[in-house]
Order: sequence, then C-alpha cells, then structure tokens
Amino acid sequence: MTIRFKKLFFLLTFNISLFLLLMIGIQNSTNSKKVNFIMFETISLPIGFIAGVSFISGSLTSSLLNINFDNKE
Repeated sequence: MTIRFKKLFFLLTFNISLFLLLMIGIQNSTNSKKVNFIMFETISLPIGFIAGVSFISGSLTSSLLNINFDNKE
C-alpha cells in the first residue's frame, strides 16, 4: 500500500468513527436550533450535532489538503 492510500484510509476511518460516536452521544439531546442559510433554513438539529459535524467536516477537509511548505532550492 502506498503512503497516500494509508493516510486516506486512516483519515476516513478516524472521521467516520468520530461521526458514529457523535451519533451515539447525541441521541438524548433536547436542545435544538435551526441553521439559517442565505435562501433557506435547516430542520431543528441538536446544537452538539451542528458543532460536531462542522468540526468533523473541517478536520476532513483540512486533512485532505496537502500543502507542501518545503522550499527546494
């Protein structure tokens, strides 16, 4: 297996496991809010779910960005 495939596999399994833990932990939450977008709004979702999904999506997005700061001169 190449290093990129290992990294992608690890990132996906880590973020999916975080999402599953979020789904298990959020089942008894009673506080819910709506998220207002420009043209529409979402259904009532628990606040922890909104914060958790934004954290997981940010983690996944930032992990997939491969920024190389090495200046080879």
